[in-house]
Amino acid sequence: METITSSAEISQLFSNGKRVKTPYVTLIVGERRCGKPRGDEEQHGPGGRVAFIAGKKLGNAVWRNQAKRRMRAVCHELGGPWPDFDVIFLAKSSLCQVPYGKVLQACGDATRRLSSGKEGCFGEKGPRSC
Repeated sequence: METITSSAEISQLFSNGKRVKTPYVTLIVGERRCGKPRGDEEQHGPGGRVAFIAGKKLGNAVWRNQAKRRMRAVCHELGGPWPDFDVIFLAKSSLCQVPYGKVLQACGDATRRLSSGKEGCFGEKGPRSC
């Protein structure tokens, strides 16, 4: 699973990406240009990338690590990372207080909401290639 490591790319996604909020996680999705070369494709390839963010304000290191593990598992179960998309999973304080199944269901519903707004680029299990 390739991650987004550049703070500039994360900032760009925060300002230009489409947000979908759930009670436990906020998903921020930015479409990579389908069929058009990008400057970072030589380094990263055309596939999708993800970032998992759990802020220090929400908890200590143990909580943040647990939150990131949960978000990684959700991403994996939903079929991520998705080709041609960059996705940020942003943890909320309630993420580690509920059963994993509720988090998975909420994120699945969020990807379905994204699919209804972007026909052809998002599939049943999440974003897919254009």
